[in-house]
Amino acid sequence: MAVHKIVEIPDPRLRTISTPVAEVDDDVRALIDDMFDTMYASRGIGLAAIQIGIAKRILVIDLQEEDEDGKPVREPRVFINPEIVETADDSTIYNEGCLSVPDQYAEVERPATCRVRWLDETGAAHDEQLEGLLATCIQHEMDHLEGIIFIDHLSRLKREMVLKKLAKQRKAA
Repeated sequence: MAVHKIVEIPDPRLRTISTPVAEVDDDVRALIDDMFDTMYASRGIGLAAIQIGIAKRILVIDLQEEDEDGKPVREPRVFINPEIVETADDSTIYNEGCLSVPDQYAEVERPATCRVRWLDETGAAHDEQLEGLLATCIQHEMDHLEGIIFIDHLSRLKREMVLKKLAKQRKAA
């Protein structure tokens, strides 16, 4: 298991359309372990393989929601070759961030729920209706598989503001 460097904008790899996983094997499971290590080390809740430079249709998500004592509970989930098969007509707005756009956040509107099909790390097929933060997160991460970054959902003015803040932050570092 290893922690990888996160690919950050404006790296052109983030605009790559990821390829499907042909077989869920030990190499894929090793990549998934690395993705979780990288996501946890970066204090994220979701990560697409392309964010560590690998153009495969693999996502890992762990919302790490808090229990009644305020401690984060890990519930890691793996999505291989995910596809959204249905979305709700109603939408929700969430203040999204992204490990590939460090320390920048913006409100993004997405469908409130979505039905998703995918394979897990054992190769088992799943079909589930997702809602709340998990629905938002899966849509955000699936955008990465298509070369889309959350700031692409913003108006040009808001996107430019986020990029200017990021440039200023990098210059100060």
